[in-house]
Amino acid sequence: MALIADLLLVAASLAAAFYCLILSRRLSRFTDLEKGVGGAVAVLSVQVDEMTRAVAEARSAAGQSAESLSELVVRAEDARRGLELLMASMHDLPTEAPEPQQAQSPARPQSAARTVRRSRRERTGELA
Repeated sequence: MALIADLLLVAASLAAAFYCLILSRRLSRFTDLEKGVGGAVAVLSVQVDEMTRAVAEARSAAGQSAESLSELVVRAEDARRGLELLMASMHDLPTEAPEPQQAQSPARPQSAARTVRRSRRERTGELA
């Protein structure tokens, strides 16, 4: 009976050793940095770092955009106030259009024939 118990104990220990060998191989493949979960974790870690940098850059760009937008809003409000004042002052103007003033007539230009005669006299040396 002791011999049978020893044989069963040896068989159980060999089965446990075989089971541990299989688990060891699976675990080494599981944690492999290129193919297994270890590689996936490493890739995800790199992606998280990149996303963290991208979010920080987006936050800084959004902050700068918000500052410039607030400055533009302030300028637009100032322009709106000025336009409201101009519109209010337009209500104070009379509705009738003033009569246009007659412009002074310019000196009459010389006729073309008179100009041609005069230039001929100047060339020939004749004075009128």
